[in-house]
Amino acid sequence: MDTNTSLPTTTTRIVLPGLVEPDGLVVDLAAPVGTPAAGELLVAVEATGISYAEQAMRRGRYFAQPPFPFTPGYDLVGTVLAAGTGADGGLVGRRVATLTKTGAWTGHAIVAARDSVVVPDGLAADLAEAVTVNGVTAWQMLHRAARVEAGDTILVFGANGGVGGLLIQMAQHAGVHVIAAASPRHHESLRARGVVPVDYADPDLASTVRRSAPAGGLAAVFDNVGGETARTSWSLLGRGGTLVSYAIIAAVSGTGSLWPPFLRHLGRILTWNALPNGKRATFYDLWAGHGTRGKSYRRRLDEDLTHVLERVRDGVLTANVAARFPLTDISKALELAESRTLDGKVVLVP
Repeated sequence: MDTNTSLPTTTTRIVLPGLVEPDGLVVDLAAPVGTPAAGELLVAVEATGISYAEQAMRRGRYFAQPPFPFTPGYDLVGTVLAAGTGADGGLVGRRVATLTKTGAWTGHAIVAARDSVVVPDGLAADLAEAVTVNGVTAWQMLHRAARVEAGDTILVFGANGGVGGLLIQMAQHAGVHVIAAASPRHHESLRARGVVPVDYADPDLASTVRRSAPAGGLAAVFDNVGGETARTSWSLLGRGGTLVSYAIIAAVSGTGSLWPPFLRHLGRILTWNALPNGKRATFYDLWAGHGTRGKSYRRRLDEDLTHVLERVRDGVLTANVAARFPLTDISKALELAESRTLDGKVVLVP
């Protein structure tokens, strides 16, 4: 194991003990710090954050979440303190951004080196954190899944969220016109960004969108709601258009097993793709291809996340941090994140 510092033995860690309200999260101030095994890094966490995934996990509504109790946290940014066998020892002392899925809400984390990307010099940890999982998700959906081109018009649901806000910026930099679906309280700020806002709850949403869309239909729709919204999204596509589904909030917000609505959703996608109309649909999964080897996954992650981080450092993209909280104020931070009043990402600072 490579190291250039004396390693900590205890750290702060947030524990989700079960199906609790935000104030039921446990702050463990003396959690043991492990030693990185083969292919792992020990990271001193400088910033982590709250995404929709953790909000779903709190309610037991996230696919393949660990059994309770566990430490949530989908991604982190921090400095590498030690590298296990087979991991790049040159990373010690460097700042990395890492996708974790769980385990990031802590002061020190053991992470997979393969899921870590070096953060460019000159980029603050909280800004890098705000675009780690959100930024690579937005970039891959826009440029790998939908393959948009300059002059296209797209519709983005969840436009005020961490992913949606970055997707809008990236689309505009690519010369793409954006229609943004969000609550009316966010419309003024969306208009100020040069997009056309629509109310996602508008019962006549399809007609409203068509008034701002090209006659031939949209080039892409990015849908995180599912259900009836997905069907509306499909109807708005033009020939050659792509529906990118990246969540099914309608089902996650409900009750009962997630599998029936998820399988129905995938079934609709397969059916739509079999239709001879030139349109296509896909369900975007950030972890698709991760597997046990995942060389192409690792290459895409390094290429895409590095590109996003460099664009933030250079001022081309703006990392929208909605609020910053100490890690120990997790209950207040999660309550705010779940209020759906924010524009951007809540960042936690150990």
